[in-house]
Amino acid sequence: MQNTTNNQVLGVVLLIRHGDRQGFYQDPDSYAPFGTKITALGSAQEQQLGGLLRQRYLDPSSPHYIHGIDGSIVNLDQIQARADAGGEGGVIFNSALSLLQGFFPPYSGANDTLANGTTIIAPLGGYQYIPIESVEPENDISLEGWTSCTAFSDATEAFYNSTEFKQKANESADFLNSLKQYLDGRPVSLENMVNIYDFLNVRSIHEANFASQISPSMLAQARDLANFHEYGVFTSGTPDGIGNIAGQTILPSILNGFARITNASDPLMILHQEISYKPFISLFKMTAVAEHNPELAGIVDYAAAVALEVRASSNGPVIRFNFKNGTNADDFKVYNLFNASGDVPLSTFVDRFDDVTVNSTAAWCAACHNNVDRGCGEIKLGSAQTVDAEMLHPVGAGLLGAGMAVAFMLIVCFFLFATGCIRWGTRNGVVPKKSSDDDSEFEKV
Repeated sequence: MQNTTNNQVLGVVLLIRHGDRQGFYQDPDSYAPFGTKITALGSAQEQQLGGLLRQRYLDPSSPHYIHGIDGSIVNLDQIQARADAGGEGGVIFNSALSLLQGFFPPYSGANDTLANGTTIIAPLGGYQYIPIESVEPENDISLEGWTSCTAFSDATEAFYNSTEFKQKANESADFLNSLKQYLDGRPVSLENMVNIYDFLNVRSIHEANFASQISPSMLAQARDLANFHEYGVFTSGTPDGIGNIAGQTILPSILNGFARITNASDPLMILHQEISYKPFISLFKMTAVAEHNPELAGIVDYAAAVALEVRASSNGPVIRFNFKNGTNADDFKVYNLFNASGDVPLSTFVDRFDDVTVNSTAAWCAACHNNVDRGCGEIKLGSAQTVDAEMLHPVGAGLLGAGMAVAFMLIVCFFLFATGCIRWGTRNGVVPKKSSDDDSEFEKV
């Protein structure tokens, strides 16, 4: 961290939702997904967002400029990029690629002049290759905390059985029935609302005939119900509730990003995490941002972005929460954290979540009541073996070891005797030695 002045941006943690994609189905109970593909529109949305982020953080004339960052040629020590590689297939990873193309566009000066005078221009006009960590859910719980989480599925089922949910289902029954003509036989129920809305939304974007049939008010009402559904599923009344698992698992990487940005010996300035909409919902609840901004209590738009800026102040680093809801929003808007006014001290942010983060696979297995998936089976087996080893007292271990040694020696002796390597002696201490003729010779043993 360099010498800084008050309010100077030291770095930023970016949480980005993927761009527009094709249709996507999720199991209403477990949220087990079925794959989809990114669209040209989705790639363009992400690249556009990347260009905006470039203007905001890499332009020295911007009030949000990150001092000391290399803006023309990317310094790979200054940026870390991660992308959820889970249920939506390559959509999220490809979105990250497109965003980084806008953030760090091709560098025209990327060429070499060889000894023979030939000038070689880098491919694609100087395309900049920025590594992206592909976060596989089976190996890393950080970006998809809800996947295979038994406790989360149980909480979802409890929400479906709640009085609040049943009342909303009754209130919306007529509207849902009116949607049947647009759904091609798909189940029409409030439990399936996120899939209903996704189907309607995707078709209204990409099919002109369909878009002319369904009214904007119907689509808006479907989205309201989907928001009710997803906010009820991906939040809990308290920060440590299982409904917030999507936020609890992503928070450790966010906090680690803050720690690295404020570390004078660490060059990192930008942490970019490309994700689905679920962690946004949980984080908006856990930070109390949605409490005073009900329009954020639901599904964020494609290419939505949270920018958690780490800024300098006379009393130490502070966090500023900025949000831009998709490409239709003009620019980022600042929101207050934890019902406070203005920037929040980094120490306050860390302390607020110190006891609720799920920062290891073992902690996730315990929180989700899972003993099988995502490495939990191996952890359970390792724990059982450790317990078995600890149950054997040192004295007992010594006696067992001695007994096993004696048994081993007896087995060896028996083997040698059976194979003729050793024999019991006769009374005269001699044994017959075989001869080729009738006469016998004797040999001392």
